[in-house]
Amino acid sequence: VTHSIPACIGSMTFNGKQLDNESPVSIFAVNKCYETVQDGTFFDGSGFAALVREGYKVRADVNISLEFRTTAVHGVLLGVSSAKVDAIGLEIVHGKVLFHVNNGAGRITAAYEPRGTNSLCDGKWHKLQANKSKHHISLIIDGNLVHTDNPHVQSTSADTNNPIYVGGYPADVKQNCLTSKSSFRGCLRNLVLTKGQHTELFDFSRAFDLRGVFPHSCPGAEH
Repeated sequence: VTHSIPACIGSMTFNGKQLDNESPVSIFAVNKCYETVQDGTFFDGSGFAALVREGYKVRADVNISLEFRTTAVHGVLLGVSSAKVDAIGLEIVHGKVLFHVNNGAGRITAAYEPRGTNSLCDGKWHKLQANKSKHHISLIIDGNLVHTDNPHVQSTSADTNNPIYVGGYPADVKQNCLTSKSSFRGCLRNLVLTKGQHTELFDFSRAFDLRGVFPHSCPGAEH
């Protein structure tokens, strides 16, 4: 067995002596346990998950769906960029969800603004779907559709070749379609990217880089 167990372990004794797990000699990738947990991945607001090391190619079409739960009004959800300007980005800024796309001719944004500033940041699960189809982009939050006009109709392909960064990104990585540097604090689940007939559900425990991310469970309520 070469991987750690996604579990909580307590009351451990060794040769009849209770081990003190409050003051370990060293600790790595161990978080506290929660009395109530939910399925999903917990982001503690300090890091990110990096997926698809060889680079994800958005090109003409992609449909992104995920569910999120947060009490923070700022946070990066997802970004895929290139060394040039081509990129896509999803983020929460001042309680609004923004979906940015740059196919090479300029950034366009679909913005979902809830009625109350905190209504998406209420610690409850919200369903997000972001769709890019050539030069058309749209955003659906909890069934509410927003789409935007794109003046750059001749520019249809986001030629990205970098990893997918979720919940944040490293300081030395360029993201052309994100305005926020704030790492996401909260829970994400059911991240699915669809291109044509190909649907991919991403398992965060298989990310090639995880920082401040606990892939197997979310605390039942924000602490």
